[in-house]
Amino acid sequence: MPTLTTVAEWTVTASGDTATFTHTAAGGHWAPRVWAGRGLAVAEGDLPALDKVLGEVLKLPVYWLARARRGDSAAGEAAVWSEPRYDPEDEFVYLTGPCRTDSPAPGYQPASAFAIDLVHLRGLRIRIAAYRAGS
Repeated sequence: MPTLTTVAEWTVTASGDTATFTHTAAGGHWAPRVWAGRGLAVAEGDLPALDKVLGEVLKLPVYWLARARRGDSAAGEAAVWSEPRYDPEDEFVYLTGPCRTDSPAPGYQPASAFAIDLVHLRGLRIRIAAYRAGS
């Protein structure tokens, strides 16, 4: 898979219409957590870098080509993701939405990598940006 972009702790690669995110803290306490098919949790301190890497991907032709192939005018809407919820006990921000891993397990599990369809990245960025603006 070709690397699309790297920002701070995040690297994004793409295959077909799917973006795969990896984080340098893979396996550590601050690694992203994924409940495959249900949601994503990111350490609050990692949100600025995730927001930035999402913005970089949205500028790339691979994103726009995926949207064109989808043929759905609602693709990329924020509604596919929940409003972010901060948990002060673990300092993570949780969002339900279309995030997945290669090894699905029940509940939020640390993930060395996770995948999201390219068309859903805009909605994720909208939710994260709104959360950051309100914090």
